[in-house]
Amino acid sequence: MGARSRFLRVASVVVSGPVDAPQQVPSTAPPTAPLRRAPGGSPVDERPADACPAPLDVRVVRLDPALPLPARARPDDAGVDLSCTDDVVLAPGRRELVGTGIAIALPPGFAGFVHPRSGLAARTGLSIVNAPGTVDAGYRGEIRVCLVNLGQDEVRLSRGDRIAQLVVQRVEQVRFVEVDALPGSERGTGGHGSTGGHAVLDGGLR
Repeated sequence: MGARSRFLRVASVVVSGPVDAPQQVPSTAPPTAPLRRAPGGSPVDERPADACPAPLDVRVVRLDPALPLPARARPDDAGVDLSCTDDVVLAPGRRELVGTGIAIALPPGFAGFVHPRSGLAARTGLSIVNAPGTVDAGYRGEIRVCLVNLGQDEVRLSRGDRIAQLVVQRVEQVRFVEVDALPGSERGTGGHGSTGGHAVLDGGLR
């Protein structure tokens, strides 16, 4: 059956019958199993293993064999934890370049992004100066993290502590084409704060 005939068949179902009692269009989606919930009330993903994409293999060298390989804390986490190679003491406002003891080779078309750990950031003010730090596919050196203490108290890190998380993502290989003018858009040249949403941005405060 062609696309046109399929469309006409669905349309006939919609308009047939009394006007005050329209019929439902039959769904072509496969039936889904009822959502099961864990004892705590959280939904449980019961999709078969083959419904999820296969993991991406990334070659890694442990420059410090005593430290663990990057790993996820939970199966569905986006990032893997990175550990520090040395004891570090960061006074408020200070920064330090810290090694993680690993080097990786990402496939072409991918990049790694080093993010702060949300718990450390919220509780101690520990962050990353250039968050997220970028690990290019061609980089073969040790992944090092430029940590900064944005809190008011000293932060102490011990060798082996998990200090950051690495997220691997696909990136587009773009090509820039020079033109005389850009196509128009609804936003145009409106930049920082152009959409408002705060008294300062809306002109109420200076």
